[in-house]
Amino acid sequence: MNRNTNWLILIIFLFLISLWIDLSKNISFPNPFNNTTLFSRNVDVRLGLDLRGGLQTLLEADVPAGQNVSSGDLAITRQILENRANALGVSEVVMQTAGDRRIVAEFPGVSNPEEVVASLQQTALLEFVDFGTSPVAVGTKIETDHGSTSVEPGASTSTPPATPTTDPNQPAPTADPNQTPATIYKTVMTGADLKEAHVQADAAGQPGVGFTLSDNGAKIFADYTTTHTKQYLGIVLDKTVISAPIVNSPITDGSGIIQGKFSADEANKLAIQLSYGALPVPVKVVESRTVGATLGEESVRKSLLAGMIGLGVVILFMVLYYRLPGFIADLALIVYALLSLGLFKLIPVVLTLPGIAGFILSIGMAVDANILIFERLKEELRAGRNLRQAIDLGWSRAWPSIRDSNTSSLITCLILYVFGNTFGASMVKGFSVTLALGILMSLFTAIIVTRTFLHTLLDNLKLSDHPRWFGL
Repeated sequence: MNRNTNWLILIIFLFLISLWIDLSKNISFPNPFNNTTLFSRNVDVRLGLDLRGGLQTLLEADVPAGQNVSSGDLAITRQILENRANALGVSEVVMQTAGDRRIVAEFPGVSNPEEVVASLQQTALLEFVDFGTSPVAVGTKIETDHGSTSVEPGASTSTPPATPTTDPNQPAPTADPNQTPATIYKTVMTGADLKEAHVQADAAGQPGVGFTLSDNGAKIFADYTTTHTKQYLGIVLDKTVISAPIVNSPITDGSGIIQGKFSADEANKLAIQLSYGALPVPVKVVESRTVGATLGEESVRKSLLAGMIGLGVVILFMVLYYRLPGFIADLALIVYALLSLGLFKLIPVVLTLPGIAGFILSIGMAVDANILIFERLKEELRAGRNLRQAIDLGWSRAWPSIRDSNTSSLITCLILYVFGNTFGASMVKGFSVTLALGILMSLFTAIIVTRTFLHTLLDNLKLSDHPRWFGL
C-alpha cells in the first residue's frame, strides 16, 4: 500500500509538471532568496523545415577529389558547425552527414541566410604571435611559422614601426590589409590551447573577447609573458592581425581579453569562432536555398485532428470492451500523451510531419501493453483470483510479451535513426526519434501508471458485486 501511494504521488507530480510545460511557451523558476531567476527555458513547440520554412544547405568537403575524408573528421566537423549555428541564435538546426564527404544542414525559420552560411565556412585559426619590440598594424596580413619549419621572428619591413605604448588596451594603428608581409613571425601558441571564449567589455567599456586557456596553454602563456615584458604580442585570426597589445607584466592566471575596436556583433562572432575552433575538414557550399513551409499550418491542423480522432476512437474502444479497467487505461493514456508532449517540448524535439506521425503511431502502441495486461487480468479473474492477485498476476504474465514487442520496435527505431543520420534523411530520423520516445513513455505508463491506477481504484472492490464492470 505504501509503495502504491508513493507511485501515485510521483505520477500526480509528473502529470502537473507536464501539464504546466504543455500549456507554456516559456518556463522559469525564480530564486526565493532574491529577484533573480534560477532556471529559464523556452519550451515552445519546435517545428521542422517542412512545417516552418527556412534555409537548406548542402556542404561538401573542400579537398581534392582523390583525398579521403575520415568519418571521424567529418563527424567532428558536423558537430562544430552545429555548435556555431546554435551559438548564432539559429535554433532547431538539423545537421547530418550524408555519405563520406557531405553534410546536409537545415535551419528552420532562419532570417539571415548569408550570415549563417558565412559563419559555417570560416576556419577561425587563432594564433598568439611574437612581434618583438616593433608593432604590426591591425588589419595586416602576415606569415607565421605555424606549420612551417623556418622561423624568422622580428619586425615587419612592410609596416613602418609605430611608437611603442605602455597601454595594453590600445591597439596598433590600422594599416592597408593588402600590404605584402616580408617577415615570418613566430607563433607562441594557437587557439588549440583555448578553453573558452566569451564577449567581455574591456577597461574602456568597449566590446572585446575574453578568453580562458587550458592548463598547457596557461603555462605557455605564463612563460612567454614572463620573459617578454614590454614587447608586442600579436593576436592573429586567419593570418590577419586583429590586436597587438604590449605585455606590461607576466600573465599567469591563464586568462585575458582580445581587443580590436570590435562592434558588439563582431565580438560575438569572434567569440563563437574561437569557442568552437577550426574545422578538421574545410567545407564549401554546394547548394543553398531558402525554402517555404511545404506543408504549413493546414497540414499541422489536419495531423492534430487525425491524432485527436484516433485517440478518441481508442478511448471509446477501451471503455466499451474492457469496461472499468478500460476506463482506467484511458486515464493512463491521457497521462501518457501529456507526458510525451511535455518531453518533446523539454528536450526539445523538432517536429516534422513524419515526427508527428511517429507520435500518433506511438499512441496506438501505448494501448497494446494495456490490452495484453487486461486479457491476462480477465483470465485470472475467471480462474477465481481476487482482484489484487489478478492485477499482479495479469501484469507479470503479460510482461514478457510487452518487453519483447517493445524491444523489437525500439531496435527498428534505432535502425531507422542510423539510416536517417547516415544518409541525411532528416524526416526518417525525426520519425524514429518521436516513435522511440513514445515507446519508452508507453512502457512507463504500462508498467507504473496503469498498474498504480488499477490498485488504487480496484483493490477495495468486490468482484462478485460488479462482474459486469470487468466484462465478465
